[in-house]
Amino acid sequence: MSEFENLINKFLEQKPELTKEQLEELIKQKKAKIGAGYLTDQGALFLIASDYGITLSEPQKTEISLKDLYAGAKEISLETRVLNLSPAKQFSRKDGSPFYLRTMTVYDTNSTASVKLWDEKANLPGIENLKPGDLIKIIKAYVKSDLDGSPTINIGSGSNIETTDTKSEIPTIDTITKDVSETQEGQKDLVVSGTIDGVISGMEFTNSRGMPGKALRMRLKGKDGSTMRVVLWGKDESSIPNMISQSAKVRLLGVRVKSGNQGLEIHGNDATIIEIEGGKEAEPVITRILSMSPTENGKNLILAVDNKKNLFNISDFSNSTSICVEGDVIECMPSKVYGNSITLDENSFVRKLDNDESIPSLSQLRTKINEIKADGNYCIEAIVLKVPERREVQTKSGESIALSEMFVEDDTGQIWVKGWRNQARIIDKCELGEIISITGLNAKAGLEGRIELFVTPFSKITKKN
Repeated sequence: MSEFENLINKFLEQKPELTKEQLEELIKQKKAKIGAGYLTDQGALFLIASDYGITLSEPQKTEISLKDLYAGAKEISLETRVLNLSPAKQFSRKDGSPFYLRTMTVYDTNSTASVKLWDEKANLPGIENLKPGDLIKIIKAYVKSDLDGSPTINIGSGSNIETTDTKSEIPTIDTITKDVSETQEGQKDLVVSGTIDGVISGMEFTNSRGMPGKALRMRLKGKDGSTMRVVLWGKDESSIPNMISQSAKVRLLGVRVKSGNQGLEIHGNDATIIEIEGGKEAEPVITRILSMSPTENGKNLILAVDNKKNLFNISDFSNSTSICVEGDVIECMPSKVYGNSITLDENSFVRKLDNDESIPSLSQLRTKINEIKADGNYCIEAIVLKVPERREVQTKSGESIALSEMFVEDDTGQIWVKGWRNQARIIDKCELGEIISITGLNAKAGLEGRIELFVTPFSKITKKN
């Protein structure tokens, strides 16, 4: 009789009202809940035993693999590699006394696991120097069930972590890195790579507990040209370089894939490690201003182009572009450049230059409708064929957001132009039969592959005489 069968019999002896078939079904359900590839039948059995208040004993292994972890295991030791590491955080116990907690994700040949380092172990000497892919030994740890039911390794006062330089069959970080186009819903603890597509932006919000939060947002493009939205909770712009080129290579360590309002999304947290090609110091940028749009809070949103026909979204927080008008060629020293997104603040400078014919004007940049392709950014001139219509759209989360859309054409074709939320308002001002110029439109594939144009915060609609 195998060890697993022996444990099955011990369980049924203590719970005779269950049949073996029912217990096997419970094991299948527990594995499905935790996620494929993260739990063995034996590990699931120990979690079920814990649910029923049953104690199962087995010969203690000195070293086990991550896949064999189960809640209740004590003094386990294992060899594994670091995936990512969060900062240490201070919390308070019920009696008001403080304690520290740091989380780490580790992986081996076929599984991953979360590690919690408590109190003084959260600040072990050298812990901050651990890098993704480092081989470590976890010694005399204990395992508890996490909120989602998965077994979590805990490093307490009697436990330890040591680095090791022995040869290992556990794959390197490069080996387990997936292109963003290869990811699937439900996957977690991933290492994902891609290139920056468009704008990187920070976000501040108040969470459900009334506490302030922050997040970093971007889009990554895969090898097949597909893109995916990325939200890294608990991260801000201090996590990335000040100078990031367009189409810079990115790798995110410790993320998961979930379904969002607009398809699959990649989500990370404060432990996610961000690797982006870039530098600390921004460099001067020379562009021509195509359009300028002031906002209610006094910020200037500018669409500009360089001599290679790269479009840039410039956010001027310092009013340093007040000396400029549309069509001017400017040199600016930004505080940050994220792909095609430029930030100007009190540490930036802007100066007007003589006209440079090598930088295209707006009329030279306009694209005919039949030449528009998905995922591109465009400026067009067209006539309004259908009066803009406003409607409210319900998202998966229950939020109701405004959408305005109008139908336009030029001498090559017709296309829908749409605007969400605040951008819906600038579409609403258009009228049937008007000839309009629109800057900074983003093209996306809609239903049945039909390409549609979307207004962005940097777009501007100008009515032609």
